[in-house]
Amino acid sequence: MPRFAWAQAYPTRPVRIVVGFTAGSASDIIARLVGQWLSERLGQPFVIDNRPGGGGNIGTEAAVRSAPDGYTLLLVAPQNAINASFYDKLNFNFIRDIAPVAGVIRVSLVMVVNPSVPANTVPEFIAYAKANPGKVTMASPGNGCSPHVSGELFKMMAGIDMIHVPYRGGGQVMTDLIAGQVQVSFIGLTVAIEHIRGGKVRALAVTTATRSDVLPDIPTVGDFVPGYEASAFWGVGAPRNTPAEIIDKLNKEINAGLSDPTLWRRFAEGGGTVLAGSPADFSLNNAATTEKWAKVIRAANIKAE
Repeated sequence: MPRFAWAQAYPTRPVRIVVGFTAGSASDIIARLVGQWLSERLGQPFVIDNRPGGGGNIGTEAAVRSAPDGYTLLLVAPQNAINASFYDKLNFNFIRDIAPVAGVIRVSLVMVVNPSVPANTVPEFIAYAKANPGKVTMASPGNGCSPHVSGELFKMMAGIDMIHVPYRGGGQVMTDLIAGQVQVSFIGLTVAIEHIRGGKVRALAVTTATRSDVLPDIPTVGDFVPGYEASAFWGVGAPRNTPAEIIDKLNKEINAGLSDPTLWRRFAEGGGTVLAGSPADFSLNNAATTEKWAKVIRAANIKAE
């Protein structure tokens, strides 16, 4: 059978989307939205396979070791770009071993402080941190996660010293930030938005290059620290050597979902912006982000515990 005819028939059985994180995580929610859309469009179940552990590495390795036949996909998460340099030894190379299929969503983080912190703007916060070197505590949902490296990038670019306090998840970060146990966090908008609206924490800036539709009155960090940009992105990948015809078919269907108002609304609720484009576009995004965080991880000397 010619490969083109084979790709036209794809999929003829259920497809597995490996997620390297627990059910209910941001990655899991995004994977389920994409999977449901693809199931409806392509007439076969797209089943979520949660493989948590190792900061997403267990799931990624499971996908890398799967047959490149289009029946195993990987939900690409921010950790894939970070882990490439955060871990000294991995049994795979993310850029080499995972073929980019499609970007899905880019999500801003938000710089939030406990209301007792005497700063209403980013410049006031920088001044406060410089007046109290090594005393300001910066919380994140774990060593080497997006909020952690985004905070380290801010420290480097603003020329300040803060103590990193890692937690086991975003919920715990918000609990202690609200209680005043820690002073600042660069946290996902989804985690912080209700607490910001409720006045329990103060938002100083969003981390993306442009303002967020969810918090249109809040400036960007880059407005005060020129060149600063940080965000979390998700997309879909496949084991390398997956046929190009299958990748192109999945890319087309995922992009169709990203322009569907109902599906897009679900993503936008979490403060996301669309990351549509070709497999080549997603490849460039992955390579650039991996290199960006490698520089921060090396400069800040961050190591996996």
